[in-house]
Amino acid sequence: MAKKSSIEKNNRRRALVKQYDVRREKLRAIARSKTTPTEERFAARLKLAELPRNSSPTRVRNRCELTGRSRGFYRKLKMSRIKLRDLASQGLIPGMVKSSW
Repeated sequence: MAKKSSIEKNNRRRALVKQYDVRREKLRAIARSKTTPTEERFAARLKLAELPRNSSPTRVRNRCELTGRSRGFYRKLKMSRIKLRDLASQGLIPGMVKSSW
């Protein structure tokens, strides 16, 4: 089980990403556009740099929904390999059977 603080920190980051998503996309579009003047593009880059660091989507860490574990994460199921194995062994994941011989 991950520390509560690291799980909560990640949740705060997710909230910030959602909050600044539209603003960040507009600034990135201006900064990337080849048709806009260089001064405007540079100003957009400066405004992007002024946004909070934790509002960047790359700062969000994928974590297991059940335990908060960050390593061995399966995106499709949103859980770690350990919980996936436990639930598969118990037959709680539809269509998944853990092999044993």
